[in-house]
Amino acid sequence: MNKTIDALIIGAGVAGLYQLHQLRREGLTVQGVEAGSDLGGTWYWNRYPGAKFDSESYIYQYLFDEDLYKDWTWSERFPGQPEIERWMHYVADRLDLRKDFTFSTRVTKADFNGETGRWRVETDTGDTYDTRFLIGCTGMLSAPLEDRFPGQARFKGTILHTARYPKGGIALEGKRVGVIGVGATGIQVIQTIAPEVADLKVFVRTPQYVLPMKNPKYGSEEAAWYKSRFEELKTNLPNTFTGFEYDFQHTWADLTPEERLAVLEDVHADGSLKLWLASFAEMFFDPEVCEEISAFVRAKMAARLKDPKLIDILVPKAEDYGFGTHRVPLETNYLEVYLRDNVEAVSVRQNPIKEIVPEGVMLEDGTVYELDVIIMAVGFDAGSGALTRIDITGRDGMSLRDEWAKDIRTTLGVQKYGFPNLFMTGAPLAPSAALCNMTTCLQQQTEWITDCIRHMEKAGKSVIEPTEDGEDAWVRHHDATANATLISKTNSWYTGSNVAGKPRRVLSYTGGVGTYRKKCQEIADAGYPGFAMS
Repeated sequence: MNKTIDALIIGAGVAGLYQLHQLRREGLTVQGVEAGSDLGGTWYWNRYPGAKFDSESYIYQYLFDEDLYKDWTWSERFPGQPEIERWMHYVADRLDLRKDFTFSTRVTKADFNGETGRWRVETDTGDTYDTRFLIGCTGMLSAPLEDRFPGQARFKGTILHTARYPKGGIALEGKRVGVIGVGATGIQVIQTIAPEVADLKVFVRTPQYVLPMKNPKYGSEEAAWYKSRFEELKTNLPNTFTGFEYDFQHTWADLTPEERLAVLEDVHADGSLKLWLASFAEMFFDPEVCEEISAFVRAKMAARLKDPKLIDILVPKAEDYGFGTHRVPLETNYLEVYLRDNVEAVSVRQNPIKEIVPEGVMLEDGTVYELDVIIMAVGFDAGSGALTRIDITGRDGMSLRDEWAKDIRTTLGVQKYGFPNLFMTGAPLAPSAALCNMTTCLQQQTEWITDCIRHMEKAGKSVIEPTEDGEDAWVRHHDATANATLISKTNSWYTGSNVAGKPRRVLSYTGGVGTYRKKCQEIADAGYPGFAMS
C-alpha cells in the first residue's frame, strides 16, 4: 500500500493517541503506525508480573476533556497493567482512534526529500507513506536491551526481557527462576513472583534506594474526591517541578535537624514518591543534603532486612550514589522477599555475569546457577534508542542514528537540526520519565507540536527545522541545568551510561516541568525563534 497523508505518527501509547486526536481535529489526514498488535504503548509491552503505576492513577490521565476524565473510575491508587491497558482502550474507543492506526507494523526507514519537503516512510509490511510531518511518539523507555549477555540463544529454558513478556504470561509455579536486575521493573517482578516459584535467584549489581508503596483501594468516596479536583489538577500538574500533584515545600536550611527529620518521616509514610519529589529539592544539588536523606532511606531499608549480608547486597552505600539521583522505585514488601527460604540475592558487582550457558547463569568465577526461566529486567536504550533503531535520514543525507552516536542533541526535545518536519515526544533533552509524570509531559509536548503545526498552516509555511544556533542554545541551557545536579555525576540510564559507547549526557531536562512549559510557550508566543520555516 502507498498512501499520501499529512502526518504519520509512530506509536500508539499515551503520546501517540493524543497526538493523533489533536491533528485529526485540525483537519489533517493522519495515520498511526504501531509495532504492537494493539494500542497501549508501554502498557501494551510491559505486561510482566506485577507491572503497575507508581504515579497516582488520578494524575496519570488526560486532562483535555473533563468528561473523558470523570467517566473512568480507578480501582486503587496505583493500579496494575491490566487495568491501565483497559483505560487506554477506553480512551481510544471514546475518541474513535483505533480506525486510524495500523497495528503489527514497524516503521523501518524514513527519508526526507529536500525538494518536496516531505518524508517517505517504509514499514516492515511493505506499506509506504508519503507524509509532510513525521512524529515519533515512540516512548523514552521502549528500546529494550534484549541481547545483553553472551550465550543467551543457547539457554535450554525460557529467557525473556520484561518488556517482551508474552500476553498469556508463562508458568512459573514450581520453576527455578532467575531475575537479572533490581531496578523499578525488576523489583515489581521479584516481589510478585517470589511466593509462587520453587526457587528464585536475584542477580544484584547495583542496589536501589526503595520506598514502600501504600496502595489503598478506591470506592465511590475516593473517586468522587479525585474527580472533584479536575480543574485543580488540570491547572497545577503542568506547572509543578515534576508534573505530579505535589511539589517541593521545604527549604533545608530553614529547618532544624528535628524539623527535617519530621518532614522525611511524614513523606516516607505517605507511601508514594513524595520523599523523592516533594521533600527537599536540595537533594539534587547539595552532596551533604543528599547524603543525609540517603542515610535516612538506608536506615529504613536496613531495619527491614536485619541480616548484615542482605544489607550489604541490597542497600546502596554512601559511596555508590545518592538517593534521588537514580530512578526511585516504589515497592510492596520487596525487601521482605529476601527473608524467604526460596529466595537468594546473588551479588554480581564484584563477580559479574560472564555468560548464559545452556543450564543457566554463569558468573565470572565459574559458578553456574541452574535455572528453568531467566527474566531479564536489564533496562533500555533510553530516550534515543527507539528512534535510532529506525533508519531515519534527514536533510543532505544526515543520519539520525549517526548524529546521535556522536552527540545526543535536540531542540527542546521536540525537533532535531537537520531533520525538517520531524517531531518527537519523550525524546532526549525534554522532560520525560526520569523526572516527570509522563502523561503531564507528553500532553504538553504533543500540544506544543499541534500548536506549531497550526501556526505553520496559518502562516502558509510547509517546512520547519531548528536552526543550528537555536539547537546550540538549547543544548547549552539543558547542559548547564543538568550539570548543576548530582544526577549528571552518577552512572545510570539517566545519563546513557548503561549502553556501551553511548554519548554521555543527562537525557531528561532537569529544570522542572513548569519551567520547561514556560520556555516552550515563550518560544511559541515569540513566533518560534530558533526555528526556520519555509
